[in-house]
Amino acid sequence: MADNKLSPRQKMINLMYLVLIAMLALNMSKEVLSAFGLMEEKFSDANVVAKEANEKTLAALKLKAEEKPEDFKVAAGKAEQITQLSTKFYTYLEGVKRDVLKGSKFQADPKTGKLPYELMDKGDYIDEKWFAGDRLSATGKEIMASIKKYKEDVKAVVGNDVKYLKAIENFDRRFNVEDVKANDGAKKLWLDYHYKGFPTIASITKLSAMQNDIKATEANMFNIFLGNTLDSAVSLKNYQAIVLADKSAFFAGEKFQGRVVLGKYANVVPTNLVVQGQKIDLEAEGAIDSLGAAALKFNVGNVGEHKVEGKFTFLEDGKPLEIPILGNYVVVPRPNSATISADKMNVVYRGVQNPMTISFAGVPDNKVSASGSGLRKAGKAGKYVMVPTSGKQVTINVSATLDDGSRASDKKTFRIKDIPAPVGQIAGKDGAFKLPRNNVEIGKISAVLKDFDFDLPLTVTGFKFKVPGAPSVTVQGSRLNGAAKNALRKAKRGASVQIFDIKSKSPGPKIKPAAPIIVELSN
Repeated sequence: MADNKLSPRQKMINLMYLVLIAMLALNMSKEVLSAFGLMEEKFSDANVVAKEANEKTLAALKLKAEEKPEDFKVAAGKAEQITQLSTKFYTYLEGVKRDVLKGSKFQADPKTGKLPYELMDKGDYIDEKWFAGDRLSATGKEIMASIKKYKEDVKAVVGNDVKYLKAIENFDRRFNVEDVKANDGAKKLWLDYHYKGFPTIASITKLSAMQNDIKATEANMFNIFLGNTLDSAVSLKNYQAIVLADKSAFFAGEKFQGRVVLGKYANVVPTNLVVQGQKIDLEAEGAIDSLGAAALKFNVGNVGEHKVEGKFTFLEDGKPLEIPILGNYVVVPRPNSATISADKMNVVYRGVQNPMTISFAGVPDNKVSASGSGLRKAGKAGKYVMVPTSGKQVTINVSATLDDGSRASDKKTFRIKDIPAPVGQIAGKDGAFKLPRNNVEIGKISAVLKDFDFDLPLTVTGFKFKVPGAPSVTVQGSRLNGAAKNALRKAKRGASVQIFDIKSKSPGPKIKPAAPIIVELSN
């Protein structure tokens, strides 16, 4: 369904956004991120236009209420309430967007007013602020509660009048926040499914889309309150031609595929159809479907935004009625390289699980395959784990199947490094330092991987203890044994005792001996 007050361009923008969501991967190409930025600009501009249009419609409704209070006073009152609720919710979402941008440390260019779309490929702030594991955080719960409150309040204003039932059905679909069934069959919370793990620019765009839904709701309700619903059903003059693309972005050289329909899918067969200056054969098989939608096929242009222009011709009251067609689509470059990145560093470490994200820009995960020694899937889309064992480098090969059936491939080589040697510590200190004799006697020796990004716990299994003028003592475990304590008690004040050859073990790879500790006895 399409709302009467939305322009063909706005309806196309809404559809373009929905398809772009399906093209997401955790690491997006600059072109796709820019496309999202373009959609954000379109939504923002459309919201400004819709705001002005709704204000004019509301003013017209108020004027009718003054002229014919018996017919329009109640409707004008309802429209005022809808406006107040919508403005409050719209402002709330604007605050959410500001919080996301501030928390993600993004701000618009003071000269152009544009956000740095190509840098907004991560969504860590939303993932941490809105979610707590598999559940919603306090912020996430507040967002969901605000959406549901808006729905409840609007329904309460509209009431149970039968003439509003269709509008309420559309409203429910527009703000449907029920759990979503994911591709693997599992149910996900609506907020999780639509925002968790997505780039910041995608989430900002979708919040703007929700604001656009608010404006569309206002327009639809005002339209019904003004009594235009009947006019729209009777006269084709009140319908608009809408271009529905099969997808909103195409690779250069592909054929555009989509449909042209009238608003509300009016089942009316046209007498003539011209698109991009070319007349369409309406007698051909599949040219017009049962809903009155006309199929479109033509070569897309170069990379960038393009218009779809044409003309529907219908017969009404025995006379030809021409309805202009105006839509747009975005062409993005065909990908020729994969996005392969190690989540924690530019190298991979031997013997540990190195988390990796592998994707092909614009290609869904189920059409991307990756291979490499020690590489395996980690469960989630685009997520992999690599555990290199031997050699000095490893190569990851990635291939993808594009929409037209062709294949693209790429590869990247990573250096393999051994786990660095840990440092020995006692009382949280390492290297050379002073400690009271008693702290050394009761202290626990530990081995720590300093400045190492992986969580790899180490357990000390033994070390050697040396007091000046006495032979070294071999200790099993992580604390001084009796022989080491006796040697310590004989050491003079100011003497430097050594703890060296510190051996440790990990749950995975073999660990080198830790750097020694030199302690000057302070008493």
